Amino acid sequence: MEKQLKSHGAWIGKWTFILAATGSAVGLGNIWGFPYKAGTNGGGAFVLIYLLCIIIIGVPIMISEIIIGRRAGNSPINAMKKTAIDSNSSHLWKLVGWSGITAGILILSFYSVIAGICLNYIFISATSSEILSSSEQFGAVIESPLNLIFWHTVFMLLTFLIVSAGVKNGIGRMVKILMPMLGFLLIFMVTYAMFNGAFVKALNFLFAPDFSNVTSETFLSAMGQAFFSLSLGMGSIMAYGAYMPKDQKVVPTSFTVASLDTLVAMLAGLAIFPIIFAFNLEPNSGPGLVFVSMLSAFNQMQFGQLIGPVFFVLLSIAALSSSISLLEPGVAYLSEEGYLSRKNSAFAISFFAWLLGLGTALSFNVLSDFNLTPDRNFLDSMDFIANQILLPLGGMMIAIFVGWFVKKDLIINEIGYVNPVIYNLWRFFIKFIAPTSVALIFISQVL
Repeated sequence: MEKQLKSHGAWIGKWTFILAATGSAVGLGNIWGFPYKAGTNGGGAFVLIYLLCIIIIGVPIMISEIIIGRRAGNSPINAMKKTAIDSNSSHLWKLVGWSGITAGILILSFYSVIAGICLNYIFISATSSEILSSSEQFGAVIESPLNLIFWHTVFMLLTFLIVSAGVKNGIGRMVKILMPMLGFLLIFMVTYAMFNGAFVKALNFLFAPDFSNVTSETFLSAMGQAFFSLSLGMGSIMAYGAYMPKDQKVVPTSFTVASLDTLVAMLAGLAIFPIIFAFNLEPNSGPGLVFVSMLSAFNQMQFGQLIGPVFFVLLSIAALSSSISLLEPGVAYLSEEGYLSRKNSAFAISFFAWLLGLGTALSFNVLSDFNLTPDRNFLDSMDFIANQILLPLGGMMIAIFVGWFVKKDLIINEIGYVNPVIYNLWRFFIKFIAPTSVALIFISQVL
């Protein structure tokens, strides 16, 4: 029986897909990962390499995912299967859909715990602490299993409620609220940083090209950031593509999403680093940057108790717009197969991700000495399996599938008229450059 996703609904208006896909792409890693990597890998030189990687790896794979999703109108598993059968290939290509959905659920399980800390920090940053330093404060937050589990539960509940309400009334409605809010808060933070931070120093850190810092590692880091930043290989873009109106142009839309995602990452850098430099704090990587360095700055600055909560609301919105896209592909599959209603599908997967997340919450404290895989605690193991194995493999297989196995006329029908030069370039990138690049990312992550 042919299963269509029409019961799931479709995006209303062309901007809804763009906002949803950008929301999926804009996440925590993008807000604290990109600026840090840019600053420590040669600033403007890294940004140029990153933009090149977005164009030759990110956008071609994004176009491929949208083509597969929209043409089939199904969840990633059935979309891969349907496209493979229509191209006279093996139905086993659906395993790529399975690996994406699995990666999404694993990522959601630990992402929710980190996002829960962001929610917690909205309240922590509103009350300046004279007693605890910001690193002691972070220690206190992650040392309490009950605290982490409480906020993890709140965040998972929010994600579940949005996805269970459906494509139009849940995800579509929320991204139309969340993404403009994210943009407004980012511009507010950048304006604040411009007047109150070391803005010129931050501009130099982020954008002054220093090619002496560029090594093969820089290229790998930029490729990885470009690939992960657009949330490729996990089925989110494919699932969102299934709800995309047929009259919407795939190629320009993909470039719009990639541009917005990059813009948010750069604005995040301009919001964070002027404040970091103004207070002579370390621009160190990852969660420590926002939870320790930024809180320390908020505690010292004028109006810090107002600006701090605004910043953590911004982070929480970025996290929520990503988490709904991690949950959606699995929910779409369960509900279209008729196993469970949409609400029950959303509940089942959310509950499973919540349970898995308990392992992450406890890996900060009670289970900090427990290694799930060699030399990796529970959180690092989940991250390793999903981000370093499943996602690059999924992205590589999608590129190979579309580049070598999908019939040309199926692609042309979905893309519509596109300049032959652009089409042939895309074909070249998706056949040779993208799979090779993602294979390099995969090898560098695993070794």
